[in-house]
Amino acid sequence: MARVLVTNDDGVDAIGLHHLAAALLGAGHDVVVAAPSYDASGSGASIGNLRPDQHIPCTVVELPGAELADVPAFAVDGPPALCVLAASLGGFGAPPDLVMSGINPGMNTGRVVLYSGTVGACLSAQNLGIRSMAISLQAVEPWRFDTAAALAVELLPILESAPDRSALNLNVPGLPRDEVQGIRWCRLAPFGEVRAATADVSDGALQMRVTVVDEEIPAETDSGAIRDGWAALTAIVGVVEAWPAPSEATVTATVAVSETVVPGAPVHHAHRVADPFTGNAILTPRGN
Repeated sequence: MARVLVTNDDGVDAIGLHHLAAALLGAGHDVVVAAPSYDASGSGASIGNLRPDQHIPCTVVELPGAELADVPAFAVDGPPALCVLAASLGGFGAPPDLVMSGINPGMNTGRVVLYSGTVGACLSAQNLGIRSMAISLQAVEPWRFDTAAALAVELLPILESAPDRSALNLNVPGLPRDEVQGIRWCRLAPFGEVRAATADVSDGALQMRVTVVDEEIPAETDSGAIRDGWAALTAIVGVVEAWPAPSEATVTATVAVSETVVPGAPVHHAHRVADPFTGNAILTPRGN
C-alpha cells in the first residue's frame, strides 16, 4: 500500500479526479486529495506568488459518493504544483509516496505538455524526488474515465518500481478498456491535439487562437498512438543540468579567461534524456 496524493488542474470538483481517487482507493492505497479550488488549466509547474506575509486559502471538502466519504480532501487556492509542494512538506498529513495527477478531460500529448497543469504537478513531484504519473483522456463522447482510471492502476507497479523522480505521462484513448490496443512507450509528438495559430492585440486585449493539428503524426509518438487506439506512456524530465558529451571533456581556451568544464558527480538517472527508444530512458521499455 502506498500513500498517494491525487491532484489535478481542473479543480477539486472535477469528475476525473473523483474517478482516479476511487480507483486508487479500491486498489488498497492510502489516498489523500489536494487540488485547486478553481480551474488551473495551463498553469504548468507554477506555484504562484508565495509570500510569507500572506496565507493561502485552503478548505477541507467532502468528495461525492459513499466510497470517497472517508478520503481527506483539500481545496487549495493555488495551482496543482503548489498542492504537490505543500503535500511534500506534510501540509496534508504524511508526505506522499506517489503523486497521481488527473484524470484530465482532454489529452496532454506532444511538447505542449510544458504548459499543462496536469503534467506540471508531476514535474513538481520530480523536483521533490517523488515518483508521479499524469493521466489524461481523449475528449470523445462518452467520457471513458473508467478506462483511464483502470489503466492508471494497472501501471502503478511500474511507477512504484521506477527510480526516484520518475515522472510518467499517460494518455488514454476514449474507448472501453477491452478495446484499447495496449500500452505503448512513446515519444512526444511535435504538437498536441491543437496548436497556437495566431496572437493579436487590439483594444487593450490579447486574443489567442488555436487550430487543430492537421499534420501527419508518426505512429511512435503519443498523439499517433492515441489515434491508433493505443494508450500512450511517456517518461518525461523537467529541470535538470545539461552535461557535456565525453568527447567534450576538455575545452580549449579561446579567450583571455580560462574556460573549463566544471567537474560534476556521475550523471544521475534523472539527468538522462527520457527516450525509451535509445536505452537512455528513466524507465527501461518493456515490449510495446
